[in-house]
Amino acid sequence: MTKQAKALARLMGSPTPSTIKWDELKSVLEHLGYVMISGAGSRRKFFHAKKNDLIICHAPHPSPEVDKGCIADVVEHLKNNGFM
Repeated sequence: MTKQAKALARLMGSPTPSTIKWDELKSVLEHLGYVMISGAGSRRKFFHAKKNDLIICHAPHPSPEVDKGCIADVVEHLKNNGFM
């Protein structure tokens, strides 16, 4: 099982995971076809051209752990677009 598959399995878990690292999340989204677009400050957008879907998150700093609200938003987007 690849790192992306393991991270995706964690995202799909119930309850929503409270800890996932930014690099893991970014890797999963890129593996699913999303392209990261840098925004102002720590805002990052992930765009999927075929699905015409946009996910907006803030890159965590100084800790590498993603905010649980961002994780919940990503999971919702993935479910709504048939990835989960």
